[in-house]
Amino acid sequence: MTLNNPEILPMESWAIVINPKLDNVAVAKKPIKAGTKVKNFDGSEIYISADIPSGHRFAIKAIKAGEWAIQYGQRFAVSLGVNIGDPVNLDTTKSPPPPIVRPDIQLKTTELSPWNGKIPNFRGFKRKTGLVGTRNWVLIVPTSMCSSHEAARIAMQAEMQGVYSREKYPNVDGVVAIPHSRGCGCPDLANGSILESNIIGSAEATLKILSRYIQHPNVGAVMVIELGCEKTNLAMFERYLGKSLSPGEFQSAGSAIRDFGERWGKPVVCFSVQGSGGTSGTVRRGMEIIPELLKAANLQSRVDVPISELGLGLKCGGSDAFSGLSANPALGYASDLLISAGGNSLITEIPEFLGAEHLFAERAVNREVVEKIVAAMERYQAYTQRAGINMAENPSPGNKAGGLINITIKSLGALAKSGTAPVQGVLDYGEFVWDQPKRGLYLLYSPGYDQESTPAEVASGCQVVCFTTGRGTGIGNAIAPVIKIASNTSLYEKMTGDIDINAGTVIDGVKTIEEVGKQIFDLVIEVASGKWVKAEENGHREFAIWSEQGISL
Repeated sequence: MTLNNPEILPMESWAIVINPKLDNVAVAKKPIKAGTKVKNFDGSEIYISADIPSGHRFAIKAIKAGEWAIQYGQRFAVSLGVNIGDPVNLDTTKSPPPPIVRPDIQLKTTELSPWNGKIPNFRGFKRKTGLVGTRNWVLIVPTSMCSSHEAARIAMQAEMQGVYSREKYPNVDGVVAIPHSRGCGCPDLANGSILESNIIGSAEATLKILSRYIQHPNVGAVMVIELGCEKTNLAMFERYLGKSLSPGEFQSAGSAIRDFGERWGKPVVCFSVQGSGGTSGTVRRGMEIIPELLKAANLQSRVDVPISELGLGLKCGGSDAFSGLSANPALGYASDLLISAGGNSLITEIPEFLGAEHLFAERAVNREVVEKIVAAMERYQAYTQRAGINMAENPSPGNKAGGLINITIKSLGALAKSGTAPVQGVLDYGEFVWDQPKRGLYLLYSPGYDQESTPAEVASGCQVVCFTTGRGTGIGNAIAPVIKIASNTSLYEKMTGDIDINAGTVIDGVKTIEEVGKQIFDLVIEVASGKWVKAEENGHREFAIWSEQGISL
């Protein structure tokens, strides 16, 4: 047989092995043809028995039937009988659903070294609340789907008709709406809240997430529009928000307009579609108010603040096998830098913890956090079971085509975004990270779906999000910049107009994980100081609200 590479190149020319002492698989850096010979670490030759696509795996040791395939030093699939050089894929392995970690797992918590030297600054908008924004938006919030059209129309007309421009309002980033599909056709709140049932219902989620966006430091002024008869109307907003506001905080300015005052360091004006004469009257009224909100927001300007005032969202979407080898660990390195400087990082997507959540649990700061991690996993498992599915069904066709053959190997790679920092706690959906007693790394309870989990990180207080991708995902956010990081150079070259950083240089052997991690960290500071990212330039303003309830009436 004619060899494709008669010189027999060493393993590092063809593939990546994360843990040579424990792993029994290698990940192909580029396509490998059947018949290729690869020199193993011990000098022996590995004969590749079948074509191995880029990002897919082959065995570097024989894996008998019933034994585990291992990557990252962790088990991820059960062999059906794999010889050295055979592909390790959906045809040669099986993937039993991984069990949820036990709460008595042994802790292996380690502390990060504190920042050495002067903590870097960024230029942000310091609000009266003490929180710091990286953007300064005028935000239009519909209380339900029934006023989402009007909200979107006002925002679009404000920008398209020249009411807003950077020249007129140099300190304002624009006018943006967050239309959504929630707020009615769902069960009522029980006694104002259904949190006691440990299920986030549609009405509760709507009120919680919208209020967090109003509160968010990336927002300088707000317009809230109700229809007038929905379950999440302004009266319910007042009742809900009153749980955290002092009596009399809401001052009525008339039957249809309410002024939230400056409780959150910004003007917030509210009115009704039904009280404004319908759609045309609402849009007309909104356009009359927008200039005043723009003027108010423009009074804020950027000042120097330490990077410790930043909350960073750690996200991935359209992942491939390279994500866990390049973009994710590089982002984890950047996250560790931020946390060592006193900042916050949030990692989310509960179904993409499955099979790796024991590694989070080992890093918990105490046993109580371990129990919260276990509870979050069990709670999400119950959520999926109500729909007759399970968390192990998470990987998409694109994930599998990119080499992520099951949820365990996907989760092990996704975990790398969190770096090595100890886990300080688990936040509920919509819970604010800046309300926590200690800065650091937090896990956030939300789904894996990007259009819901990215807004969830922002709702919990992140002012910047870093989003790694191996297949290519263009998502952004309505009020927070989303930095895109490619896991491989091929994707970066195909989607340069969407990607901010190419971590594929790690796979190419051009840069180290630490070098790309520092590149990400430096860009985070630039973006926090006002530099726009590709998602913003492309107008990506995705926003969606998740509900655990899954019920429509």
